[in-house]
Amino acid sequence: MQKYIIITGGTKGIGRALVWRFAKAGFAVVTCARSAADLAALQTKLSQDVPGAVLHTLAADLSQTAETRRFAAFVQNLGGSVEVLVHNTGAFTPGRLQDEPADGSALRALIDVNLYSAYDLTLALLPGMIAQRQGHIFTMCSVASIRAYPSGGSYSIAKFALLGLTKALREELKEHNLRVTAVLPGATLTASWEGADLPAERFIKAEDVAEAVFAAYSLSPQAVVEELLIRPQLGDI
Repeated sequence: MQKYIIITGGTKGIGRALVWRFAKAGFAVVTCARSAADLAALQTKLSQDVPGAVLHTLAADLSQTAETRRFAAFVQNLGGSVEVLVHNTGAFTPGRLQDEPADGSALRALIDVNLYSAYDLTLALLPGMIAQRQGHIFTMCSVASIRAYPSGGSYSIAKFALLGLTKALREELKEHNLRVTAVLPGATLTASWEGADLPAERFIKAEDVAEAVFAAYSLSPQAVVEELLIRPQLGDI
């Protein structure tokens, strides 16, 4: 039976690095992003870099429940089994809570993309993973999941909630032989930091995060990395 690596938000940053890492290891990868053009470019570039790589893509906005369910159905219709599920879809908006719109729209938008995307996709794919008694779920949390900071605002709230979801899944899925890992990167050189007046050496490389995720996946079934905390060598920015 074909084993699939599911990586949401796979066209940029950490998600893109994860697509490459698992494809190079010979796995069939399934990913999504909002832009069909970005997915097509990803497919072309991966085919050039990793000849023979198997990549299935679907344009979908996982901040919308219906779109998340459509992506889940796409995965299920491929047949096979989910070997790894990486919840990488997310959005970062800096700012203080006191400056956010009074209607609460900022928090709701960030909860939709950072939390509900993972929640909805997990619920859709979990029955199959439980039935096969094999698989690994990663959630792309953040150092903002464990430490609030002045300009974190609703982003920190959403990432705290995502870590809570991960902890709940870990406790529930132990008996089903499913591993669950929260990934908590510090400042990583991705599009979120475009325009920052800081040298590249001050950031984590997206490829480093991908290598750490792959290493955690590669452990024996008797071991699980529950939380994977990665910071720049000189500390948080």
